[in-house]
Amino acid sequence: MAHTCKNCGAVADDPGHLCNPTVEAISCSYCGNGDVAVTHVCKGKLEAMKYSCRTCGRIAADSGELCSPEAIA
Repeated sequence: MAHTCKNCGAVADDPGHLCNPTVEAISCSYCGNGDVAVTHVCKGKLEAMKYSCRTCGRIAADSGELCSPEAIA
């Protein structure tokens, strides 16, 4: 399912790649909180993140989830 940015109209398959995506309610797989924003970062998620994207700033546990990954020092 494609998501659209409410601000600029950009389209992406993953809502995490948009600054203000239109998405259905999502829950955090790290802390269990429901209806969190795509930009939600809890303590558990932050501890698992090992990479950040040089292009958009998104963080991820796996480098394959980012378009331009860089290890977090």
